[in-house]
Amino acid sequence: MKDRVFVIAILLVQAICAVFFVSDIVLSVVGLRTTPISWQTRELLEIGAAVGLILGLVLGAVALRRTMQKTQRYQEQLRVASGAFAELMQERFAQWALTPAEKDVALFAIKGLSTQEIAALRNTSEGTVKAQTNAIYRKAGVSGRPQLLSLFIEDLMDDALLGKAG
Repeated sequence: MKDRVFVIAILLVQAICAVFFVSDIVLSVVGLRTTPISWQTRELLEIGAAVGLILGLVLGAVALRRTMQKTQRYQEQLRVASGAFAELMQERFAQWALTPAEKDVALFAIKGLSTQEIAALRNTSEGTVKAQTNAIYRKAGVSGRPQLLSLFIEDLMDDALLGKAG
């Protein structure tokens, strides 16, 4: 909410300053100003507009800094979540007693690679990959890739909910 107020304040201040400078130029060029304003009034208006532009610049810098800090926090949270996911996968793989080859295949399957792509990456036949995925599903107690992935998602969601409650 605070960021929204800052952005609105920035836009408002800069819009007022832009209207002043543009209207001043347009009125001078078109000749719509019938009586000239005193130089003191004009100077005060220009000083006010300049202060407004500087204020807009400062508020813009503050909003940018806050946005960058938020982005950094979100990136850190994403890094932690990514690390938690990798850690969770390794724990599950160990719990299911997957072989090193099965771990590789499971990781590629979770990443969404097809059987053909996994076989090409591992330099094995598709039949071997199919046999390994069937062994992984059996050890994990699931019937396919979507259920395998859902196990990890459920665990992460449970951890996130427990972290918020704790």
